[in-house]
Amino acid sequence: MKTLLVLRHAKSSWKDSSINDHDRELNQRGRYDAPRMGQLLRDEGLVPDIILSSTAMRARETTEAVVDTSGFNGELQFSSTFYLATSEVWIEAIVLLSEEYKRVMIVGHNPGLEILVDQLTGCEEPFPTATLAHIQLVVDHWTELSRQPTAHLVELWRPKEL
Repeated sequence: MKTLLVLRHAKSSWKDSSINDHDRELNQRGRYDAPRMGQLLRDEGLVPDIILSSTAMRARETTEAVVDTSGFNGELQFSSTFYLATSEVWIEAIVLLSEEYKRVMIVGHNPGLEILVDQLTGCEEPFPTATLAHIQLVVDHWTELSRQPTAHLVELWRPKEL
């Protein structure tokens, strides 16, 4: 079995409309919520082996806050491919992962992440900023993810509900 953790970036700032979408930073609420999700990973014993993240500033800052508070010491990969990625892009990246990784976290954007969670689990859930989904995949190899795996949404944490 494999574990997939899906984290939407924390709340970003819209204060300066001249800033390119890719370069928007976290706002005050985002800077509060992102480390809370990292602490939650630590408390739940769900620190990932690898994190794949969008290069957008808000995703990068979310990822860095999670790394700092979770005790993560695995591999970290930022890719522009994950900026506003579709669910298909995420699946294409995950199936290429080494089998050494048992628990993978992805950090990105909606609607791709929300659609991915729905596709994998059949659970259509709202996915506001800094939401974290814990998905148990009934697969032995990441390559099986491309073939309609059986997946179970174990838990969904939204910052406003913590």
